[in-house]
Amino acid sequence: MLHESDPADGQPLQLTLDVPLQELAERILADVGPASALVAIDPASGDILAAASGPGGDGQNTATYGRYAPGSTMKVVTALALMRSGLKPGSMVDCPATTVVDGKTFKNYDDYPASSLGRITLREAIAQSCNTALVGLAEELDDDGLEEAAAALGLGVDHDLGFPAYFGQVPPPEGKTEKAADLIGQGKVLASPMAMATVAASVRAGHTVLPSLVDGNEVEQVEPAVPLTAAEAKALRGLMRAVVTDGSGRFLDGMGADLGAKTGTAEHGTPDAGGELPTHVWMIAQRKGMAVAVFVEDGASGSQTAGPLLQQFLAES
Repeated sequence: MLHESDPADGQPLQLTLDVPLQELAERILADVGPASALVAIDPASGDILAAASGPGGDGQNTATYGRYAPGSTMKVVTALALMRSGLKPGSMVDCPATTVVDGKTFKNYDDYPASSLGRITLREAIAQSCNTALVGLAEELDDDGLEEAAAALGLGVDHDLGFPAYFGQVPPPEGKTEKAADLIGQGKVLASPMAMATVAASVRAGHTVLPSLVDGNEVEQVEPAVPLTAAEAKALRGLMRAVVTDGSGRFLDGMGADLGAKTGTAEHGTPDAGGELPTHVWMIAQRKGMAVAVFVEDGASGSQTAGPLLQQFLAES
């Protein structure tokens, strides 16, 4: 015997979870085959209302600790970085079918609307999720511009929350290609579903939200170097609203005049026999009293795979 200690009773914990919402999230994910997650946060308090990991994850904590490329949900962060560099939602940008950065070709998703190619506003580029427009604006940003914008929205800054929590990473880019890829949620950018729900919650709240799951667990928030302003948050809410009214999230239109969203699809892994890469799929949303992130490890697209799950959660919550 090298060491012995007497057992001690554990301390009871009070969680922030809303039991009906947690049960709803688990029910919605019950039949999803790949690893999946749904996280809902109260933007006003930061309380995590639901943090469900689907059965496809084989018991892993996908919801708060999964590490995945966020795809085009990252464009909410990119939009903030670009607005801080001088652009406005109404600024005109170029959205070609393809663009090349340092020898790497970037393109839009397969069914990107042809009517939204060419000279369009930043608002339309976010609403329709134009990859090439944002990639083409990479040189507008300093190397730390995206990282600072992410921190202002609660992404990429670690905190000890008293439970396994991954806030993501937005490391300095290594070269022009990686910098461009980071802007559309690829490259080396990573996030958990909790982290992307935090981004949506921060947009709704108008300040950096710190998520909480355990009542009474005091955590000192690391303040971002450049805090989110009320004007920036208002502009981001407008961009996310455009996704619902005019863009890739139009199927959510009619679910509330204050609802904003963003779809996301991120390539990963190795190509299949047809040369196609599998994709992580996402959708985030925010409205009064709630911010939500839905993730599925492999799916067709954010709107086709994650979208219906989000829609059901919003409709029944």
